[in-house]
Amino acid sequence: MFLRLDLPTPPIATVAGLFLLAAGLGGCAGDPGAPDLAPKQTEYRLGPGDKVLVTVFGQDDLTGQHVVDGQGDISLSLIGAVPAGDKTAPQLADAIARRLSPKYLNDPKVSVQVLNYRPFYIVGEVKSPGSYPYVDDMTVMNAVALAGGLTYRAREDEFYITRKADPEKVKREAFPNTEVEPGDLITVRERFF
Repeated sequence: MFLRLDLPTPPIATVAGLFLLAAGLGGCAGDPGAPDLAPKQTEYRLGPGDKVLVTVFGQDDLTGQHVVDGQGDISLSLIGAVPAGDKTAPQLADAIARRLSPKYLNDPKVSVQVLNYRPFYIVGEVKSPGSYPYVDDMTVMNAVALAGGLTYRAREDEFYITRKADPEKVKREAFPNTEVEPGDLITVRERFF
């Protein structure tokens, strides 16, 4: 035996709002998932400190590992300094191939792979502030763990993050589950007693 309840039909706006909330599109103030920080870049852009493997197929003497220097360049034999800063790996591979062809090689096949990302930095109320190697899918709490954990004076759930990719270098509020990007500066805030 079933009991049937006749409930009024909710207005369309309510149904749409519930749908957006269920889909995760309705952020609210103070929500750790709210889009306070820019979304992670879909294509990683190279910068100083990144280590890449440049492979020129069929040319072992031109294949090797390189670190992007402070000016954003890598140095290759034959063609010298190649601008790598703010390029994706495929864009850098294309730039190298264009520099090699046709003067040195006919139709060179080049690939670039990121081996190590530039480090991130963490300061403030952590036991070992400094720079640490970045790993994929890192969060602020992972970064805190790498830095030895929080000090007794630290706020446990409020942080600042300054994105390396942000040209204005704005210090924004972050949360334990905020994703970290290579080159970011994380500040662990001090609590007030």
